[in-house]
Parts: sequence; C-alpha cells; structure tokens
Amino acid sequence: MNIKAKIIESGKTMTEVAELLTVKYGKPVSVQSLSNKFRRDSLRLSEAEDIADVLGCEIVWKKKDPQQ
Repeated sequence: MNIKAKIIESGKTMTEVAELLTVKYGKPVSVQSLSNKFRRDSLRLSEAEDIADVLGCEIVWKKKDPQQ
C-alpha cells in the first residue's frame, strides 16, 4: 500500500492532510514530519490509520493470494 499515492488519489495535498490530522487529533503535524516519515519508511501503523481516517478510508487486512 502506498499511502502517498492514496493521498494524491484523494485529491488532498500533504498540507491539507497535515492540517486535518492536527485538527482531528489535537497534536501538531507538519508536512515536513510526514514527508520525513514517508522517506524513511518510519510511519507507525497508528499514524497510517490516522491518515486513512482523515482521508475517509480504512485499512483492511486480508489473506495473501498464494499465487502471488
């Protein structure tokens, strides 16, 4: 799953997502901190869930297709 692609697909910018996260969860989130987490692959599952939430999405776990 590429979260940055989902953000783009949603029509929102990183700035908008950072602002939505700040408002919804009451803790400051900057575009720079989000970008750093994406670049370093250090985004926590809880942060991914928060981003999905503000995008109106959910994270779904499903069994892998053994053919892949």
